[in-house]
Amino acid sequence: MRRFNLAVLTAVVLSAGLIAVPAQAAPEGQRPLGIENCTATACHFDVPPGTYDVKVLLGGDAGSSTSIAGETRRSLLPETPVTAGERVSRSFTVNVRTPEGEPTGLEGTPGLDLALGGSAPALAGIRVTPAHRARQIFLVGDSTVCDQPGDPYTGWGQQLPQYLRKGLSVANYADSGESTVTYLSDARLWATVQPQIRPGDLVLVQLAHNDKTTDEATYRANLETLVAGVREKGGSPVLVTPIVRRWFNADGTLNNGTALLVNGLGVNHPEVIRSVAAAEDVPLIDLTAKTKALVESLGVEGSKALYLYNEKRDNTHTSAHGATVYADLVRDELFAQHLVPEGLVRVG
Repeated sequence: MRRFNLAVLTAVVLSAGLIAVPAQAAPEGQRPLGIENCTATACHFDVPPGTYDVKVLLGGDAGSSTSIAGETRRSLLPETPVTAGERVSRSFTVNVRTPEGEPTGLEGTPGLDLALGGSAPALAGIRVTPAHRARQIFLVGDSTVCDQPGDPYTGWGQQLPQYLRKGLSVANYADSGESTVTYLSDARLWATVQPQIRPGDLVLVQLAHNDKTTDEATYRANLETLVAGVREKGGSPVLVTPIVRRWFNADGTLNNGTALLVNGLGVNHPEVIRSVAAAEDVPLIDLTAKTKALVESLGVEGSKALYLYNEKRDNTHTSAHGATVYADLVRDELFAQHLVPEGLVRVG
């Protein structure tokens, strides 16, 4: 693939057609990206793996409402309405890597791909530059967290980036089917994530759904290994209890076993995670408790929309709606626990 130096900013304007915005002259040996990188509905930037800041100008002659997704169905910017004739600037930071979705999946398209969505999308301009000082939020998890390649499956980690501003990106290394055992043993997973961790980075760990045959001592030791590995690199570990499965008792409460992640050996995964977090002085996002309260409040019928029950009779994996709601819960905890700077979180 071609590699362009992005020290020179790229700018394009999309209205009736594509019009180049005059750019600073490129120094010798540098080539700016041109207007061929965008159509009315998508952009492709032929860049190498890395982290990039994206600044967009939204709006047009008519009223508009635009959202932006990127790479493997990641939500990067929530739907943003703009009054007719107005322009609104928004920025975000995006992680570009290979594979671009699940670490054990297909490589995807080289470079950075963005897709315009929303009820009336209108992109007036875009600028992409390398993000030299961005912090990362690494996600270590399973299929309920990962960047799912195919609709309607959606992990909450796939929806999290839209809640973050420029300067903070999500590097989602969650992978379908992984347990604490397999995540540590597969070179494409932990051995790939750990060397990338830098001081100031967060590493959110949610692994439990596939630890169905892992005994408590092993499960605890694996969590401790992940915590120690993050700290070894100067990063900050955050333990996340798993989202609940949608399995109800007759009285409208969730089943104490399947729904609340107690495996066949009697290991109560959320309780072990809480215990390790307390013992290791690690921040805890108790997603089990939060999703339990939400699912039970919605009831048997109302909670179906959070999962893929209607589409797949699936009570474990979330719909795009459910993943967005659960990512919102994670965002709230990142903000409430001061795990990320206030100015880098989109609130409300």
